[in-house]
Order: sequence, then structure tokens, then C-alpha cells
Amino acid sequence: MTSVRFTEEMLGHVTFGEEDYLRGAVAERDGAGALKFHLTIGIDDMARFSNDPRRSAGAHGYIVCDALGGKLPVEHGAFNLFVDTEPGVKHMLYRLFFRDGAGHPLTLSGFKLVKDDAGFDVWRDTTTLFTRVLRGHVDEAGEAGAEIVASGVLRIRARDFARQLTTFRGSLGGLVKFGVIFLGQLAEAYLRKGRRAHAPAQG
Repeated sequence: MTSVRFTEEMLGHVTFGEEDYLRGAVAERDGAGALKFHLTIGIDDMARFSNDPRRSAGAHGYIVCDALGGKLPVEHGAFNLFVDTEPGVKHMLYRLFFRDGAGHPLTLSGFKLVKDDAGFDVWRDTTTLFTRVLRGHVDEAGEAGAEIVASGVLRIRARDFARQLTTFRGSLGGLVKFGVIFLGQLAEAYLRKGRRAHAPAQG
């Protein structure tokens, strides 16, 4: 069984009591606080992963947010690479179950919106995570009715991305397979013409 692992670190700001991602990302707003995560993403079976339309992987690590209690371990994490939402539009999904400093269960739910806009936007799309913190441990099916604690945007800095590239571990065949999947999915999103999607500015 061929496996692949890598680490990823993203950081930014969320605003408590806010539902709009972009307004929540403004650091100077009342109720805004810094938030970051450090994750190891693991694909245990590349053959299964390559045939899974949701390209599911596990994630473990920690979240850091002073407003929520400091450094908080991820109890359960899931990552999905390039899930099709409409032709040529894909999401990279993150769902992290954790607890605040007082022990209350929370969920970090985030997505990267991968689509073709005017100009060269591959970097922006693949390094920008629209993020919400939800009350409780909320699965995907329950998200629509969940209480939103905070919303914002996390990003990968260029130096962190360079470091991330050095963290990939696995057999040569597994790493090559992952690269083929990643580049193939990008090609589907950015080389198809005749469609556009809009970034989620509101709720």
C-alpha cells in the first residue's frame, strides 16, 4: 500500500460573530483575532485516493488562536483534494474537530475555491482558505444549520509554501501519482473555457 504525507501551515484572521469571509479577514475589525493551523495530511492508500472522486485524506495537528485558548490539538481532521462542485470549479476542503481552552467542541470548516478567473490566479486559489469556526463537532451534512462562531480567511505565505514542498514523504511512485493527480485537476480547472464562478464574498 503506497502512502504520501506532507505538512501544511496556514494563517490569517477571523472575526467572531461575523458570517462574511472577507469582512472577517480584516485584522483591524473589532472582534478579529489571529488564527493559524499546522497540519500533517496523510494519504494512506494512493490507489484508493486516485479512484475516490472526493480524494479524501486524514489530517492531524493543531490550531493556534489566542481568543479560543491558545494552542489546541486537532482531535479529528479530514482533507479533500479537488472536489468537483460544478464543471471546471473545484473545492479543496478542510474539516477539523477541536476544543477551545474551556473544552467546548468546535469545528474549523474551510475551502479553497479553485477556478479560472481573468489573469494568473493559480497561486491565489490554491493558497487561500475561506474559513469558519462552528459551534460543536459538525459534519458536512450538518453545516447548513450550524452556529457560526467566526469567519475569515487563512493563507499560505510564500516561505511556508517553500517549506511545505520539503515535507512530502512517501515512495517515489506515490509522490509521482500525487503530482499527476494534482496537476491534472489544476488543468481541468484552468484549461476549460466558457465558464466562470464567483468568489464567496458574502456568508
